[in-house]
Amino acid sequence: MNKERLEWVMSGLNQHILSKTEDQFIKTAAEDFDKNHALTEQQEEKLESLYKEKSKRIPNKNMVSPKVIPKKTKPLKKPRWRAVF
Repeated sequence: MNKERLEWVMSGLNQHILSKTEDQFIKTAAEDFDKNHALTEQQEEKLESLYKEKSKRIPNKNMVSPKVIPKKTKPLKKPRWRAVF
């Protein structure tokens, strides 16, 4: 795994709420990558599977900017024409 891929996976995981063990694993993997400039195959597989699992879920709404939903407008009422005889 190269540095760009690791940063991309980390940024994707930071959008989700992680358990303490998941958070600790991510920090350890980042430290190992900084020291050795590489991860073990097990670390890579675990990071990828964790990313895939979390990406199926909705991100933490506090971390992501809210979508702007336009207000629905009422349709214009057509004037009623009265025939005068």
